[in-house]
Amino acid sequence: MTARDEILAVLPDLEFRNGDGTFSVDDVVGALQRRGSQYNERTIRTHVTSRMCVDRGQPHHAVVYDDLKRVDRGRYRRVNRD
Repeated sequence: MTARDEILAVLPDLEFRNGDGTFSVDDVVGALQRRGSQYNERTIRTHVTSRMCVDRGQPHHAVVYDDLKRVDRGRYRRVNRD
């Protein structure tokens, strides 16, 4: 499973728990660590804030996704919720 796959898998629980459909990078890191993710904190943070975020500015990665949108300082929401 890729880091992106793992992140997308924990988002429904985080969105529900937070009540407003948003989550922080710390929420994602904590959820993945509790699940025993093979990915380190830096990789997870990079995915949420850059590789998976439409607000990333100029992409610095060969592969990027438009999965998340920054809605406030440190708060994110999925672009297309299932």
